[in-house]
Amino acid sequence: MAPKKRLQGVDDKLQKLLDAKMDEAPARRRAREAFKEIQLGIDHILFKTPSDGLKIEESYEVNSRGLEIFCKSWLPKASRPKAIVCYCHGYGDTCTFFFEGIARKLASYGYGVFAMDYPGFGLSEGLHCHIPCFDILVDDVIEHYSKVKENPEFHTLPSFLFGQSLGGAVALKVHLKQPSAWNGAILVAPMCKIADDMVPPWALTQILIGVAKFLPTKKLVPQKNLAEAAFKDLKKREMTAYNVIAYKDKPRLRTAVEMLRTTEEIERRLEEVSLPLLILHGEADIVTDPSVSKALHEKASSSNKKLILYMDAYHSLLEGEPDEMIVRVFGDIISWLNEHSEKFTGS
Repeated sequence: MAPKKRLQGVDDKLQKLLDAKMDEAPARRRAREAFKEIQLGIDHILFKTPSDGLKIEESYEVNSRGLEIFCKSWLPKASRPKAIVCYCHGYGDTCTFFFEGIARKLASYGYGVFAMDYPGFGLSEGLHCHIPCFDILVDDVIEHYSKVKENPEFHTLPSFLFGQSLGGAVALKVHLKQPSAWNGAILVAPMCKIADDMVPPWALTQILIGVAKFLPTKKLVPQKNLAEAAFKDLKKREMTAYNVIAYKDKPRLRTAVEMLRTTEEIERRLEEVSLPLLILHGEADIVTDPSVSKALHEKASSSNKKLILYMDAYHSLLEGEPDEMIVRVFGDIISWLNEHSEKFTGS
């Protein structure tokens, strides 16, 4: 793999960390530790929310499969949270970069926010961006967030799933496995279907599915530049380089097959989605298909569902749009959370 392009303000020592192979968690953890303050200092609207009134904690927990999982929480210091929001991150991503700003914003409005890196993603243990089985990944998410919700401090509070992109598919699968466990879900550009332009031609896909049985971890799936496809604002697109532990290689074969199968399953099961829903999607999204968000809104059996489509917006609604669009999307999320939290707390 070619060395990464040198970032502004990065010396030789830091560059060495970036150029290291990040297949395993220790290398990713070293890179993140070295870049933590640099990341928070970039000129992005998400990092403008002060953290003074927040209690922020991060830790590693060993799950029932013996894997060390990175988890983080953001809580308002001065008051009990209105509700808890449990985050499911996107493909190749982590909860430690852009989501840091999203979580601070949500917590500043009175919400308890909890996040984790899936096994093999971000700072959690496992081969980088390898999903041997999507259902097992979903079970890992359920296990972690069930512990959060069982905490006596939070177990009487309303709880909401918040999924972005691939995390939208994770959140929907969590709901399908736990139909009555959650008070609602916010889905931002959910991966209910990968846009046709992002999927290899049918014949090549069939070949790759076959090869995946024998070479599951190989990075062979052709892919377009995700940052280019997902980020509309050019300056913000350049900032994705600072997400130093994001996976930026070609998808691993097994991972690609699991994502394809999962989206096909979700498309078949849209009618089974029964919890309150807020679905947000950019109409110009060429990464995940906005037409399937429309189908989810139409077919979900939930009587409490809302779809907002943003004209000309790309995939990364909260990270890659002009500031005024990011503010608007945040406003829609906060309004929905306030309304639905009050329904359950009576406040």
